[in-house]
Amino acid sequence: MEKLIAQLNRLYLPRGEISPDELLRHLRGEQTTSVSLAAPDRHLRAVMIPFDRMARNDELDHWHQLCAVANVLHADLELPTPAVSVSGNKGYGLWMSFETPMPMERVSRFLDLLRKAYFPDMALPPNVLDAPVEIPPCLNQHTGKWAAFIHPGMGASFAEDAGLEMAPPPAGQVAFLEHLESIGSERFAQALDILQRAIDTHASGVATSTPPVEAASPGKQSAASGSTPADDLLLKDATLEDIVRFLHARNIEPTFRHLIPRQDSHKGSQQDEP
Repeated sequence: MEKLIAQLNRLYLPRGEISPDELLRHLRGEQTTSVSLAAPDRHLRAVMIPFDRMARNDELDHWHQLCAVANVLHADLELPTPAVSVSGNKGYGLWMSFETPMPMERVSRFLDLLRKAYFPDMALPPNVLDAPVEIPPCLNQHTGKWAAFIHPGMGASFAEDAGLEMAPPPAGQVAFLEHLESIGSERFAQALDILQRAIDTHASGVATSTPPVEAASPGKQSAASGSTPADDLLLKDATLEDIVRFLHARNIEPTFRHLIPRQDSHKGSQQDEP
């Protein structure tokens, strides 16, 4: 558990936002504590963009939208790969970490430009930057399911039921986080510049050189990074073999646990009768 706590502190948690004892109880499922990713001086250590299942839409729409945003962040804006989580309830989270705390106004401008340049139909909660969040892994008190960081290639399988039946192994959570990078100030400034130029180009009526983002973009090659779908697991659905290979490469032996639904033995015996 110590390694998991170290990764959460490295990437997402503002200093002093939650005590070590509270965090440990939170991760064990003994309690669920919401924390702010913003410090009192309105600087953000991280941001979580929620993608909740949309009423009356295809059950995969919110997952496809997350993939599209993640691909733009990584390929077009050349930012580090974000983490992906399931909420334990009805959606996903896309997690961006900052190397040094970033002014909230600057991050707000980034999200606004991102939406205008690429995703004009994407709705963001008005308090997306300062609303308290439940850091995965943790137990969702409303559903009884676990929020957790996931292998991005597994995302589509959680579209209908975005949570785990059991607590995820801490070593597996560490494996999904330990190679992630935080966004440096210079890279963030470059991304803002790219977005502003895209907005200016659209406003001037000149066709942008950036191809339009397709919602269902899994399987396509990342032009900016030069990676193939096999290398960039945000761009494809992973097979079971992919997941096992990913964990074995980090010296983790995966354990796949499932809850088997109970069957009414009396009802079953009636069905067996001729």
